[in-house]
Amino acid sequence: MVFACNGIASAADCLRQDALGTSRVLAVDPKAYPRVGSNEFPKTLPMADHEVVLTFDDGPRPPNTQKVLEALAQECVRATFFLVGRSSAEFPELVRRIASQGHSIAHHSWSHQMMSKMPFEQAMDDIHRGIAADELALEGVSTNVPSTPFFRFPHFDSSPAMLDALQSRGIVVFGTDLWANDWEDISPDQELMNVIAQLESTRKGIILLHDAQARTAAMMPALLRYLHKNGYRVVHLVSAAQAEKKAETRH
Repeated sequence: MVFACNGIASAADCLRQDALGTSRVLAVDPKAYPRVGSNEFPKTLPMADHEVVLTFDDGPRPPNTQKVLEALAQECVRATFFLVGRSSAEFPELVRRIASQGHSIAHHSWSHQMMSKMPFEQAMDDIHRGIAADELALEGVSTNVPSTPFFRFPHFDSSPAMLDALQSRGIVVFGTDLWANDWEDISPDQELMNVIAQLESTRKGIILLHDAQARTAAMMPALLRYLHKNGYRVVHLVSAAQAEKKAETRH
């Protein structure tokens, strides 16, 4: 089940009338979509032509995460941040700032190591420790039950056993549909061209970026302008359970 929700950051809600805004919210059910991202898995999220999801890995990391947040806020755009637990433990106030601006907090392990190189139990402990650190920073309670059950493996490096373990816990594993190659030593302009070239081919999809990277923070205003100018619409992700809970509170 994936369905649209209300309460989005539309352009009409912005101080700037010409802002890009967030076109709609998708609530993702782990039972229907346990693994998403066409580069890694057979299935991705159901998106129409010219719809994109913005995702950020490896944060929070000052000052780059703040700069990314400022660019998103300027356009009233909401994204999903896959946080590294040890960084969340170091910068808990920044985790709370991400959430307070309406973005989804997702998970990216504690240590950002290659999971397939670890024994299974050690890898799962690293994943659970990362979730617990993110949740402690976000809610003040250490728990390995994620409020938003979204996870992305560092380097997309998983194993069948790990994928099955996360699926059994109701956690959606994210790959991606296109990426910026922003882990390479490139300029912000080159990074933007990387994204544009892939969008011209895919015309939609989950975009992988890294808010920890200074080049990405510098590139974000131009990317958002490109999306707006070329008729792209930003989709924000939440979990189905969160959406159902929010709907219940309205009645």
